[in-house]
Parts: sequence; C-alpha cells; structure tokens
Amino acid sequence: MTELQAHRSCLAIVLAAGEGTRMRSRRPKVLHEIAGLSLLGHALKAVSDAGANAVVVVIGPDRPDVAAEVARLLPSARIAVQSERRGTAHAVLAARDALGEGHDDVLVAFADTPLLRPQTFTSLRGALAAGAPVAVLGFEARDPTGYCRLVTHDGALQAIVEHRDASEQQRAVTLCNAGMMALDGRHALALLDGIGADNAQKEFYLTDVVAVARNRGLNPVVRTAAESEVQGVNDRIQLAAAEAEFQRRARLTAMAGGATLSAPETVFFSHDTVIGLDVLIEPHVVIGPGVTIGDGAVIHAFSHLDGAEVGPQASVGPYARLRPGAELGANARIGNFVEIKAARIGAGAKVNHLSYVGDATVGEGANIGAGTITCNYDGFFKYRTTIGAGAFIGSNSSLVAPVVIGEGAYVGSGSVVTRDVAADALAVGRGRQIERQGWAKTFRDGSMARKQRQDAAKS
Repeated sequence: MTELQAHRSCLAIVLAAGEGTRMRSRRPKVLHEIAGLSLLGHALKAVSDAGANAVVVVIGPDRPDVAAEVARLLPSARIAVQSERRGTAHAVLAARDALGEGHDDVLVAFADTPLLRPQTFTSLRGALAAGAPVAVLGFEARDPTGYCRLVTHDGALQAIVEHRDASEQQRAVTLCNAGMMALDGRHALALLDGIGADNAQKEFYLTDVVAVARNRGLNPVVRTAAESEVQGVNDRIQLAAAEAEFQRRARLTAMAGGATLSAPETVFFSHDTVIGLDVLIEPHVVIGPGVTIGDGAVIHAFSHLDGAEVGPQASVGPYARLRPGAELGANARIGNFVEIKAARIGAGAKVNHLSYVGDATVGEGANIGAGTITCNYDGFFKYRTTIGAGAFIGSNSSLVAPVVIGEGAYVGSGSVVTRDVAADALAVGRGRQIERQGWAKTFRDGSMARKQRQDAAKS
C-alpha cells in the first residue's frame, strides 16, 4: 500500500446475503470453510489487510448465524440487512448510512469469493488514488462463456456487457468481470443511486455503475487479477476447487519461506499456520487452525496438529496427534501414536510411544515411557498432572490426576499412581507378583474336559 493510500479512509462493503442453495446444506454458503476459516472470514481478512478501516457486511434477513460470525471475526464490523433481494447494487445500498460518511475509498467484495488477495484490493484502491472514479476488477478467462465482458478502448473501460446481450465481436473478448470493484467515496452514493432497474428482472445491478459513470463524464478503469484468484464458490465442487487453490498457494509460501515439504501435494495447511525456518514436513500431514511450528522442527508423516505450538528443533510423529493446547518446548520428542492435549511438554522431554498426555505439565528432560496415560477426566471434571524435570515414567503407567510427580522421580513400569511422588523417589503402584505351580495345566485340562462334555451333549 502506498503512503497516499494509507492516508485515505476506506470503507469495505462485503456482500454476504446469498442463500447458496446449490450447497445443499443447512448452513449458509458463506459459513462453509476453506482451510479452517469461513468464506466470509477470508473476505473480511482480505479487505482488512488492504487497509479498510470501516467494514459493513450485508446479510440477508433472519441470518443471526452470519451476524454472529461477523461479530466473532471482526467485532468492529457493522451489519446491514438486505430485506429484499433486488440485485447487487441494491445490496450495496443496504449500507447507505456508511456510504454517506465520507470515506475516500469504497471497496465492494463478495463473501463467496474467498481467494482474493489483499494486494488485489490494494491495486483497486491505487486506481482511485490515481484519480479514477470507479475501478472494476477483471480477469482473462480461459472460457469466457457466461461471463460479463469488460469492453475497453485504448485502455479505458467502455462498458460491462452481459454474455446474453453481447455481440459476436464482444463475445470474442476474454477480459471478464470478476464482480469486485472500488468506488471513489465522493461519487459512490450518487453513482449507485443512479442505477435503474430497467431490465426483465427489475433488479439493480452493480455492473450498471460503469454506464452511469460514463454518462456523467467520468472514466472508469480496469484492474486485473488471475482467474484462479477470483473463482467463486456456489456448490461443494467449487468449494473443493477453492480449497485446492488455497493449499497450492500455502505450500508454495511455506517452501519459499524456508520449509521443506517432502511431498507438498499431501500436506494441508490452515489459514493461520505459522512455520519457521528449516522446518521439515513429511508426507500426509494435516495442520488445523492455530498451529505454530518453530525453526528446525520436524513433523513426521501422518501426523495431525491442531491448536498446537511446536518449539524449535522439536520432533513430532510419525502418526502423532497434537490437540489444542499442546505446547512442545525446544528439542521435545513426540513419537508414534502419541496424543498430546492441553499439555506443556518441556524442552528435551520425550513422549515417544503409544501414550496419551492431557491436561499436564511435563518438565524439561523428563521421559514418558510407552503406553503411559494421564487419567485426567472423571466423567465430570478435568484434572491436571504435573511431572517434574528429569522424571522417568516407566512404560504402561497410569497417572491418576490430580497428581504431582517430583523432579527426578522414577515411576515403575505398570504402575497406577494415585498419590503425589516426592522428588528423586521411586514409586511402584502395582499388585505383587505371585506364582502358582501347575495352575495353568490344571486349568487347561479342566477346561478341555468340560468342552468335550458339552460337545458330546450336543451330538
């Protein structure tokens, strides 16, 4: 964003009033997610990152779920309701009060077009800063059939023409309308009010703003984006296509930023994943929302991370699961078939095999043996386990929370620990081993004789 743009106030109007019946879902279309964030959330993030200091989201009537999503993601945003569906210009005018506040720039975005980059909205704003009254976003379509054409002459935008109304010459044009646009705040309300409903549908179309502007001696311009960036989402197939494009971008960004992906096409990121330098991510890793991976960490194959913080040089997996609240210190080791939840694993600590550690604190350098679990839930409440630095928990132990294992303490394999263990102590909580000579043979002989009698009775 240029210094000039940064000093211009910007209003973003995000249209989220569509029903999305082709999604075949009880949820409104704009609440479906890509990379763990709703379509609406992607649009709000893009316009905010482009410098919008005021945002109005236009929703349909009786949509408290959409309003709640707006409040959760961007509490400063305002809600406007389009009570009747009379076209895109009519939807924008639902934000009439905000349009009258005198913003320098007005951005119009669509909540079902989630892949728009902030830089693209910044480009539209740049056109306004350079003096354009209207800047329309276009794209070069591989197949323009069905799209509105942007008709230009000597670089100036002459008209937006519907496909069905286009001449043969105009249908040959591949520069198409993406829907998004920017309006100079000084002209926005007057231009929008100048749009009529003189069409078969009796609706007010935002695309007509170009004709209104030209009739008033103003010269709209075009800015372009890649076709992949402006793809909309109207059904589950398009939702999957948008997810694929987001993941393609995220993988390229991760690798360009210094991470190694052994098989990029098998790694899935969230919208907010943060990855440090020299991170290695092996095949078939899924990263959900809220994950940070520190420098030099390794995420081994078939691991799933969600809401977790992985410290520098830590190792996760293969086949590990980090759930929300998992925090791994530097050089911590989480091995195969291990689940960590709401637990802090200290620097250099190891949980290497077949274990569950939840609602716990594990001190630096501690070793958690195979098959160990923290018994943190009694069916009603959660309780914490604290394991001190350098402690050693023998394999197949159950630590019944709330319980504290002191620093340097040992817990014998197979123990059920229900009381605190002092630092440097040994705790063994298992039944005494006994041996009965000949018991197994007697048991087998008796069982075999009983089975033979039953078989004989049946025959």
